[in-house]
Amino acid sequence: MEEKVYKVMKGAGALNIAVGVVTLVVGLASGILMIIGGARLLAGKSKILF
Repeated sequence: MEEKVYKVMKGAGALNIAVGVVTLVVGLASGILMIIGGARLLAGKSKILF
């Protein structure tokens, strides 16, 4: 019984680490894209005519 608990804990720990890495990568990529998009908007601000 105890061995099964250790195997479940090992699987859950590995899954948590994998999900954390994926979340970190996706968050970093979306943050970079948002910064680039904001910079483009600020750079093109002077070209807008009203």
